[in-house]
Amino acid sequence: MGDVARVCCTALTLVMVMSAPVQAKPAKHAKMPHVPVAAARATPLPPELSRALAASKVPASHVSVIVAKVDNPLQTRGLIAAPLLAVNPNVPRNPASTMKLVTTIAALDTLGPDYRWRTQAFTDGSSDGRTLNGNLYFKGSGDPKLVPEEMEKLVAELRNTGVTTINGDLVLDRSAYSSDIGALVAIDGGDDRPYNVAPDPLLYSFKAFSFSFAGNANGTVDVGVLPPLANLQISNEMSSTPAGNCGDWLTRIHPTLNTTPDGAYVAHFSGTYPASCESKGWNVAAPDRDRFFFGGFRALWQASGGQFNGNVRTGAVPPGARLLVTHRGQTLAEVVHDMNKFSNNVMARQLFLTLGLAADNNRTPASLTRSRDVLNRWLDKNDLAMPGLVVENGSGLSRIERISAAELARLLQHGINSPTGQVLVESMPTVGVDGTMRNRLMNRDVAGNAHIKTGTLDDVSAVAGYVGTRSGDVYVVVSLVNDPRASSAREFHDALISWVYENGR
Repeated sequence: MGDVARVCCTALTLVMVMSAPVQAKPAKHAKMPHVPVAAARATPLPPELSRALAASKVPASHVSVIVAKVDNPLQTRGLIAAPLLAVNPNVPRNPASTMKLVTTIAALDTLGPDYRWRTQAFTDGSSDGRTLNGNLYFKGSGDPKLVPEEMEKLVAELRNTGVTTINGDLVLDRSAYSSDIGALVAIDGGDDRPYNVAPDPLLYSFKAFSFSFAGNANGTVDVGVLPPLANLQISNEMSSTPAGNCGDWLTRIHPTLNTTPDGAYVAHFSGTYPASCESKGWNVAAPDRDRFFFGGFRALWQASGGQFNGNVRTGAVPPGARLLVTHRGQTLAEVVHDMNKFSNNVMARQLFLTLGLAADNNRTPASLTRSRDVLNRWLDKNDLAMPGLVVENGSGLSRIERISAAELARLLQHGINSPTGQVLVESMPTVGVDGTMRNRLMNRDVAGNAHIKTGTLDDVSAVAGYVGTRSGDVYVVVSLVNDPRASSAREFHDALISWVYENGR
């Protein structure tokens, strides 16, 4: 498979680049929901944390903190221990991406860590052994991680049926999701931003391009792209220059991504690329999901030696169509690991919809309403009353999602004490080691001893997870900041995590 095979060994890279930290701003026409404010109360912050909060200029009334020891559930009946710290613990606040913990814990409990998504291939045609005369249908179930490596496996499974040439169209069946799912409005109006990609039962490689640039000494600029697409044309008119600072390099190469009537993508770059930039990347959502899926499949099909003579369209698998292969994707444990480590919003939204889809074994199209109903029934079943919980899409990329620190802490107590507790903990960023916490607290003793999910939006900063203390205990830690100066609270959160490591008993 040559270069394509080498390019395809990139699942982790794609997850990371499509999960780059964002400051998602509300659409200009949208009114910001009122953020509940409560007077600071309950357990006072110790002096060092009070100073860190004061330095951020965030008032204590806009902060909710709870720190509680993880106890044996047989003794606590699922209730959190008397908190070591508690500030405004019952105020519902926007949790940003820490909402992914709600989706993760519910999914691990209801689906199980070995759950796998299915992508099936059907045909309505006939085969003479090597040539398939008829359409090829793909029916998806919302696999959050149908990346090039998985598509390559699906191609191999199809080739193992003996088919080399396909004379017919590629028809994409998205009936697993309610038809209004893809019509959701982006949080900040940026439809070309990868974190705003809408859920899709046949989501291929997050429906986004990752272009990379590197200047050469001879004045040329190399352009790479993931994933490989058969219908992508790159027009590279850039020149590398030894002069100038990197600065706003992206506007200087004038990137555009357009579509042509014949189904191709054209990426055009021009201008100068300063040598001081070294290697840079531009991630952009694809404007057409059908042609993106088709281009990815066709690139790998052709690289395997196959031929495809047809186009792409959306449609349903007809009655009587013959099942060719069923590709089983990565496990839920693998998906939540990448989703939480790198805070991938697209994966989280797919997973949240899976809660409803899997509840009746994929017989009814997924919808946000059904997934919310499944989540609420699961909370009731486990005596996890959450009157402050508001779920929009389960990813935290939302201006209306809400949860209180106390509710999230109770959920974390449940999660770590469940049979899937180890999978949950291992999916979360390790402080000072990996994921979104890899560059934080690296030189402090708490590094490597805490698993913390982060959350960031404009006006929101949050951390939630588990801290192993110097004394050998484990504490649940939740801190939610909703304030225009929330971005300044990062040092407070770091100080809180370090303080728990030193003072938890």
